[in-house]
Amino acid sequence: MTIAIYPGSFDPITNGHLDVVVRAAQLFEKLIIGVYDTPGKGLMFTTEERVELARQTIADLANVTVQPFSGLTVDFACKVGAKAMVRGLRVSADFEWEFDMAMMNRRLDPELELVCFMAGPEFQFLSSSLLKEVSRLGGNVDDLVSGHVAQALRRKVHGKM
Repeated sequence: MTIAIYPGSFDPITNGHLDVVVRAAQLFEKLIIGVYDTPGKGLMFTTEERVELARQTIADLANVTVQPFSGLTVDFACKVGAKAMVRGLRVSADFEWEFDMAMMNRRLDPELELVCFMAGPEFQFLSSSLLKEVSRLGGNVDDLVSGHVAQALRRKVHGKM
């Protein structure tokens, strides 16, 4: 069985992430979304919330699961038996960052392959950071995330969570 991981902070998971998940799920027998629990950036959602939002988002995909992880991504990949790591690329700056990360990961684990998916045109601008900012400022992001994620964003922004 070919297992791949799709690591990230997913704060929150967007339709751009889901696009990558759906496409990767068609190539790999099992895809594990790895929700990184301690990224070096300010988070809106807790690890548990991010995991649950991702699980709800991929509920219809039988070969996709969600797990939190900490530490090195290559260690997580080894722990779950993954042979590939999936990443999404939106713009050239993403490529530069992912290239550097891929070279470091290859040094740490030469057996782990990187598979990059180019973002669909409708998602090339979309990032969780931009999404949260627009949401905080009262903008409508309903068509950029699943319905349950849009509701969770509204609750967070309005302090009802």
